[in-house]
Amino acid sequence: MTDVLRILSVFPELLNVNGDAENAAVLAARSRWSGHSARVVRLNLDDPTPTEQPGMVVIGSTTDAALPAVLEALTRSRSALADWIAAGVPLLAVGTGWEALSSSIALPDGTIDGLGLIPGSAVAADARVSDDLVVQSRFGRLIGYENHARDYALEPESDVLGQIVYGRGNGLATTSEGIIVGSTIGTHLHGPVLAKNPALADHILTLALGDVYDPRTVLTGRVDDIARAARNVIATRLELETE
Repeated sequence: MTDVLRILSVFPELLNVNGDAENAAVLAARSRWSGHSARVVRLNLDDPTPTEQPGMVVIGSTTDAALPAVLEALTRSRSALADWIAAGVPLLAVGTGWEALSSSIALPDGTIDGLGLIPGSAVAADARVSDDLVVQSRFGRLIGYENHARDYALEPESDVLGQIVYGRGNGLATTSEGIIVGSTIGTHLHGPVLAKNPALADHILTLALGDVYDPRTVLTGRVDDIARAARNVIATRLELETE
């Protein structure tokens, strides 16, 4: 294969509070291990919006203090992001990066508009949650860490990433976590989520590469064993069944 999978990492200098920008590195590494060239392309805060459609997009999480600046910069790329989402470009958004794509975000001093690219809104929770998060999903059990002071109000009939086994997730008296809209995934799972849950990474890569992507390599097998061990440490501590 001569084509290079371009993985756009959006504002990694700000959107990497919990290591979430490194999801792009996970995707690039697993793509290369499968024999398909890949590179991470950084979109920094003051950079112009890329004119070339990327193969994938990763948007990490930031602090509330930095969120207005992030939203202002994201607004300049809103049209391109909307086009990429409509075209089915796989997009992973975590934490406040996910909230930024929603219709609105509740902050302590008032509610601000999001980009309105995915349904739902981030609303104030009764307390901050900072703990392990375990989710049963179509990609198997996902384990990570959640750290947020807002719940996510889903629109009716929304497709969620999974159901809560342990943790808060979307909150609002629901048992759901995250959202899936076409090829876009939003989640509270930090970790970074794809390093700890390679099955989800493989799903995203399959969306981008189709049958070209084959995760069954020696390197992915070794890394997947390490990820499984890390998940099992958390599962044991939470008194859940191990894999």
